[in-house]
Amino acid sequence: MTYPTRRDVLQRALGGFGAIALQGLLAEETRAEGARSSGASLAPKKPHHQPRAKRVIFLYMTGGVSHVDSFDPKPELFAHHGKKINVDNWQGKLGEFTRYLKKPDWKFSRGGKSGIEVSDLFPHMRGIVDDLCVIRSMESNHTNHYESTLGMHCGSWDFARPSIGAWVSYGLGTVNRNLPSFVVIAPKTPYAGAQTWGSDFLPGCHQGTQMIPGDNPIPNLRRRVASSKLQELELDFLSKANRKHLQERTADQALEARIQSYETAFGMQSEAPEAMDLSGEKPSTLKLYGIQPGQKTGFGWQCLVARRLAERGVRFIELIDVGSSSNWDAHGNMATHGPLARNVDQAIAGLVTDLKQRGMLDETLVVWTTEFGRTPYHEKADHPGREHHHQVFSSWLAGGGVKGGIVHGSSDEHGIAVAENRVHVHDFHATILHQLGLDHEQLTFRHAGRDYRLTDVHGDVVKEVLA
Repeated sequence: MTYPTRRDVLQRALGGFGAIALQGLLAEETRAEGARSSGASLAPKKPHHQPRAKRVIFLYMTGGVSHVDSFDPKPELFAHHGKKINVDNWQGKLGEFTRYLKKPDWKFSRGGKSGIEVSDLFPHMRGIVDDLCVIRSMESNHTNHYESTLGMHCGSWDFARPSIGAWVSYGLGTVNRNLPSFVVIAPKTPYAGAQTWGSDFLPGCHQGTQMIPGDNPIPNLRRRVASSKLQELELDFLSKANRKHLQERTADQALEARIQSYETAFGMQSEAPEAMDLSGEKPSTLKLYGIQPGQKTGFGWQCLVARRLAERGVRFIELIDVGSSSNWDAHGNMATHGPLARNVDQAIAGLVTDLKQRGMLDETLVVWTTEFGRTPYHEKADHPGREHHHQVFSSWLAGGGVKGGIVHGSSDEHGIAVAENRVHVHDFHATILHQLGLDHEQLTFRHAGRDYRLTDVHGDVVKEVLA
C-alpha cells in the first residue's frame, strides 16, 4: 500500500482559490529545490546564447587607480593646474566645495596604430593598446573602498552577494573537474576580504579558490596518507557515505556543495601543482612576463599561472595585485602609483601578448579594472595626493569578442564626471556575462523568496564595444 505524502494530503484538502494558491507555493518550492540541486553541480551547462568568450581573466587593481594619470588624458588639467573650481561632490558628500585642480604626474603619449593615449605610468600597456577597448566613462555607486570593492565584484554596494566569478561558475559550470571553475590568485585579501570571491547564497562549490603566490600556493593540497591508492579507497568510502546521507536530505545544497568540493580537491592534487609549475616554460616566455627562472611570486608569476589555468579549462580567473594596505590609495602622494604600476605593467602586457600569440585571446576576455578613480582636484593647492572619486574612472577590456584599439565613452574636460556614454558597473557586468553567452537578466537564483542576479534590476550590455 502506498501512503499519500503531506503534499498530497494538502492538495486534496483544499479547493478553489486555496488550491490555486497552494499549487503556486508548491510549484515555487519545487523550482527552488530544482535550482538548488542543479546549482550545486559543476557540470558544464549550456549558455543562453552563442558565446564569444570561453573564459575571463579579471585583473583587479586594489585601492583606486587614478584615471587622469593612466588612461584618460586631460590636457586641460595640465593647463589649469592650481586653478580654483567649485564642485558639488567631495568624497561622496553632496554640497558646494571649493577645490584646486591638480595636473597629472605622468605625461601621455599615443600608442599603436590606433593612437590611443596612455600615460608613461603604463608604457608596456601602451604598447598593446591596439588590443584594448579603453572605457573612460565608468561610474560606481560609492566612494569608500569596502563598498566599492563589493560593488565591482558582487554588483551590490550594501550587502555581500555572490561574486561575478561565482555567478559565472554557477551559470556555466566547469570543463575540467580536476580544477575549480573559479580561481583567485592574490598575495593578500583586498578590501571586503574573501567576500570579493565568495558565493554567498549560491552553492559553496562556486566560490573562488584562493592561490597565494609562494612555495605553497594552495595549503593542504598534498595527500597525508601513505599512497594514492589508500587515499582513493578512503575517499570512495567517504563519498558513498556522503551520498547516502544526501539521499535523505535532497534539498541540502550545502552538503551537495561540500561533496562536490571534496571531489574537486582530490583532482586538484595532481593537476593544480602541474598548472603552477613554470619549469617547462620557455625562457622567452618568462622574459615576456618579466619573470626570473624559479620565481614563484610577483604579478608576472600570477599572470603566467593564469594563462596556464585558462589553458586547462578554468572559467574565471581573478588576479589581485596587492591587499588592503600599501595599494593604489594615493591620498598622501601620487608617486606611490609608480612602483605599483611597474609591478603589473609588463606582466599584463605580456599576458595579452602571450594569449594572442597562442590563439587564445579571441576566446579569453581580459578585464582590467579598479574600484574607482581619483579626484582631479584637491582641497589644498599643490597637494601631492588625490582622494577617492567614483563619479568617473577608467577600465579596459581585451579579447573575447570585444573591439580592440578603441575608446568608449569620455569624461569632461577635467575628468570630474561622465561626459558621454556612461558605463555603470552594472553595465560592465552585463557586458562581461554577455560575452560568455549569459543573459544577465536570465542568470538568476531564487533566495529568500526572490530571484537574485548579479546586476540586481539594472544593467545594459554595452553593444558599442562588441566586435
